[in-house]
Amino acid sequence: MRRTLSERFKTYGNVFDHFTVRTVIELSSKLDFDAYSLSPLFIGKESNVFLCERKDDLMVLKLYRLESCDFNRMYDYIRCDPRFTSLKRQRRKVIFAWAQREYRNLHKAREGGVRVPTPYAFLNNVLAMEMVGDEDPASKVKDNPPADMGAFFRLVVEQMKLLHKAGLVHGDLSPFNILNHRDAPVLIDFSQATPTDAPNSMELLTRDVRNVCKYFVKSGVPADQEQVKAEIIAMGKKPL
Repeated sequence: MRRTLSERFKTYGNVFDHFTVRTVIELSSKLDFDAYSLSPLFIGKESNVFLCERKDDLMVLKLYRLESCDFNRMYDYIRCDPRFTSLKRQRRKVIFAWAQREYRNLHKAREGGVRVPTPYAFLNNVLAMEMVGDEDPASKVKDNPPADMGAFFRLVVEQMKLLHKAGLVHGDLSPFNILNHRDAPVLIDFSQATPTDAPNSMELLTRDVRNVCKYFVKSGVPADQEQVKAEIIAMGKKPL
């Protein structure tokens, strides 16, 4: 007898509550992936990332945990986003909006030429997207530093410029959410990404630049935070 998803994954700290199981099954019927093929890629406090089979390929499911998500922190971020000003501070509504926000941000970034995973769909607290990598998922740059750190840094800055030109600030950029795919960066984790016209966008940009520059400076790459920030802002002011 085939075990249910809840039974199959109960060893992962009750990641799959009944509501999330139903959401995954409903999404699998829309996207034609095998819900029973899920294997964990990352298990976190607020979200869990799984690989699953879709036809002859692999895709990624990101599940926001309904019970352990810090929805108050999420709300404090998202209420500054002009796209979500009517959102109420209610746990499930905030978490669902958070997943929707990441989906929309990925689309917006991709349309602006930024290297990000292709978003396929979202439903409630679950986001489906492309797996970045070849046979296996690409590693984060903190775990797999590029051969040429200087060249990689310049590519990261170019991605940040394109993102700003597209009207977004990542908001949580660091070596933990930049993938190294064939010695080129792919930016991930866009739930905190915020429009450049949001009141806290400059604060978030400053933090992104600081985190990125500090990492590369430790590797011997000359990275001036003020210069990088000025270049990004100047790019955003250019006509689209």
